[in-house]
Amino acid sequence: FRHRVVTQFLVFLYCKCLWRSLKLLVRKFTGRCELQRICYNYQHGACRTLKLESSLRFSRNPLLQAALSVHPDKVEKTVDDIMTLKKINPDTNPQLGISLQGSLLQIVGYRNLVAEVEKFRREAYDCENAQHEEMLMKLWKELRPDTPLSARISKQWCEIGFQGNDP
Repeated sequence: FRHRVVTQFLVFLYCKCLWRSLKLLVRKFTGRCELQRICYNYQHGACRTLKLESSLRFSRNPLLQAALSVHPDKVEKTVDDIMTLKKINPDTNPQLGISLQGSLLQIVGYRNLVAEVEKFRREAYDCENAQHEEMLMKLWKELRPDTPLSARISKQWCEIGFQGNDP
């Protein structure tokens, strides 16, 4: 039990004090904030975007945290606000703005896509809904283009993974 408490205390100490102190020290030494270091040290792609997302999520600043859920039309303004907050001159660091904007668009787009997919996933199938029936027939045609469906309720649905005659 005592070992566990000591471990938790050390993790807390590292996360709250040492990590922030280390970031401040590196900023003073390099002259770059964490966002700059990520954008300049990682090539464009998933790795950079994930690092930026993590940095923004764990920031103490509400503006940086809110950047993750901004509307896609507001990404450019948000990047300008971040650059102002971090005291980064966009004229001397044009690539940073481009990198931040690209990554933020990916993050926001992905989050919106996940939310939309989740909305569809939660929607129950309704046989009275013509759109649902149309989508079901389209599914059959896409998965079995050479095999016509004999009837709406048919054992053929089991061929594509449904558990009964009426999907």
